[in-house]
Amino acid sequence: MTHSRLIRYADLIPCRNAFVDSRSPGSDAKENFTLIGPGVSENPNQHVHIPEPHGFNIGGARQPPRCLNSQHSHETAEVFVAHSGQWRMIFGVNADEGEARMGPGDVISIPTRMFRGFENIGTETGFLFAVLGGDNPGKVTWAPSVFDLAARHGLVLLEGGKLVDTIAGEQVPAGATLQRAPDAAEIARLATPPAEKLAGCVRTPAQFAPNPASPLAGPGVTESAIITPTATADGFPPGPIAGWWAHGFNLRHLAMESGARVAAHLRDEPEVIFVHAGVLAVTLPDGDVLMGPGDTLTVPVGAARSFRATSSAAVAAYVVRGGDSPAAPRFI
Repeated sequence: MTHSRLIRYADLIPCRNAFVDSRSPGSDAKENFTLIGPGVSENPNQHVHIPEPHGFNIGGARQPPRCLNSQHSHETAEVFVAHSGQWRMIFGVNADEGEARMGPGDVISIPTRMFRGFENIGTETGFLFAVLGGDNPGKVTWAPSVFDLAARHGLVLLEGGKLVDTIAGEQVPAGATLQRAPDAAEIARLATPPAEKLAGCVRTPAQFAPNPASPLAGPGVTESAIITPTATADGFPPGPIAGWWAHGFNLRHLAMESGARVAAHLRDEPEVIFVHAGVLAVTLPDGDVLMGPGDTLTVPVGAARSFRATSSAAVAAYVVRGGDSPAAPRFI
């Protein structure tokens, strides 16, 4: 079980034509990853590392410098953790209604039903770890300009979200309905919230506040809330990102000094661990696994797990727990 639930960064399998904008100049070098769950890829050939439903999806995006992910909207929550690179999150159907800058360790939760895009503005290839709400995050709504560019480069999007690559010899099925670009009324319904509201959707590591009431807190170990929709059974108040839209999961930051440990415990929710820095040893019922930067592990509900920071440097990990109010862990 242990290694079948571990996704190493070095083993990630990308899709380079996951979306209708994948041949648009400036967007044609991006890589999309689906780690857990079906994701929102429009390409049926997208590799899914772990298809097991979790109540949320885990994905990733890797882009070289100046590579752009075009303006689009989601029906469920979309959260990014910047693992590497420097990023600009761009708001509005025409990419002219504000932005947020992100660097390594920063987190953004982008509200549902608004247009957003993102660009790597750094000098090196960057990777974003992503969490999408729900088992079925629904289809992506693209800005009208994206459809225009796609048509020029041989990509056709069908209603329901399937991509047809005419340059690769694929044909639009007889009787298929093409996905139409959103009209003015729909664009109005996907309006960008005020800048002061969006400012509360971003958190940097300097803003993380360890919760001394966390059951995991101990010598050399802190746990900080990042996304908490409501007060939780494991001792966290709402916030700092609660959102006026549904999340369906919590996001925490787990910091461990070298040699620090968290004793074996059980949880009632799916738990996904993404290591941002350091080396984390996780002990599961059938063995140990060492996780390095960029690695992702999903731990089954009810399975015992313990943690130990084995690197000389501290460990920084981001932890996704299912549900709005995770239960307290049961130590054994």
